[in-house]
Amino acid sequence: MIMHRIGEPAGPGTAPAADGAIRAPRAPTLITSVQRALRLLEAVGSHAHGATAKQLARSAGLPLGTTYHLLRTLTHEGYLRREDGRFHYGEAAERIGHATERQSDRTDLRGRMEELRDELGAAVYYAVYEDGEVRVVHVASGAGQPAVEEWADFRATAHAHAIGLCLLSQLGTEERLDHLSRYRPCALTPSTSEGVRTVLRRLERVRPTAPVLERQEYALGTVCAAVPITVGSVVATVAVSLPLEQGERLGPVAARLRALVGAMFPVFPADPSAPAVPAFAGWGEVPGPGSVR
Repeated sequence: MIMHRIGEPAGPGTAPAADGAIRAPRAPTLITSVQRALRLLEAVGSHAHGATAKQLARSAGLPLGTTYHLLRTLTHEGYLRREDGRFHYGEAAERIGHATERQSDRTDLRGRMEELRDELGAAVYYAVYEDGEVRVVHVASGAGQPAVEEWADFRATAHAHAIGLCLLSQLGTEERLDHLSRYRPCALTPSTSEGVRTVLRRLERVRPTAPVLERQEYALGTVCAAVPITVGSVVATVAVSLPLEQGERLGPVAARLRALVGAMFPVFPADPSAPAVPAFAGWGEVPGPGSVR
C-alpha cells in the first residue's frame, strides 16, 4: 500500500482510493485558449500606442501562429481593434473598464447614502427619471430608519410621493403631460392630489432647488421629502422618509438634506445604469440593522 510520508498530513482534498492509496487532489480544469487570450489582452494594455502581432506574441510568450488566431477572434468579438497594423483595446474591453468604474461609483454612493441615513436619522433614497419612468437606484435604510413599504406600484404613483413629484417637477410641460397621461393621478389616501390639472398646478409651484414635501399622500403613517439634483443630463433626486410620529422633523431634515447633497454632489453617478431596486421588491420585509438595498 502506498502511503504519504510519516508526519505529513494528507492535505485538503485528498481521499483514499478504492485500493487504499492516497490520491493527490485534482487540479482545477483550466482552458488553455482562454488563458492565452487573457495574456494577449494584458499584453495590449502594456503598449500605450498599440502593438503589432509580433510584439504581442513576444510580450505574451506565445507562438506567432497562435497569436494571430487569438487576435483575429478577439478583434471579431470587439475586444480588440486593429489600426495601421497595431492592436488596441476595442469597445467590448472598454465596456468592461467602464463597468468597473460604475461598480466603484455605486460603492461610493452606497457609502455616502449610509452616512446620510445615519446623520439624518431617516431612510434615504436615490432615484432618477429615465426613459419615461421613475427608477429607484439605491435605498439606505435600517432598523431605526425603515424604508417606505410599497403597497401601490411606485412607478405608477409619481403624483403621490415626494420622489415622483420632485422628478416630475424637473421635466418640461410635455414630458409631464406624457407621464400623467400614462399614469393617471388617483387618490391613494385622503391627502393625495387627484386629477392631471391639480397635479400640474402643484408641479408649477415647486421652486427649482427647493425640497418637495409630502405628508401621507402615498402611504398613511409616512412623511417624505425629496431634493432635486441634475447629474449631467440625468434628472435625479435624493429623498428621505420618516414615520408620521416624527413628522415635525421633516422640514429641518429636508433643509439639512439639501445642504448635505450639495456638498456631496460629485458622488452621484452621471450614468445611472446600476440595476434599480426592482419596484420596491422586498421592501415589505423588515430590514436588518444598517441595511442598504
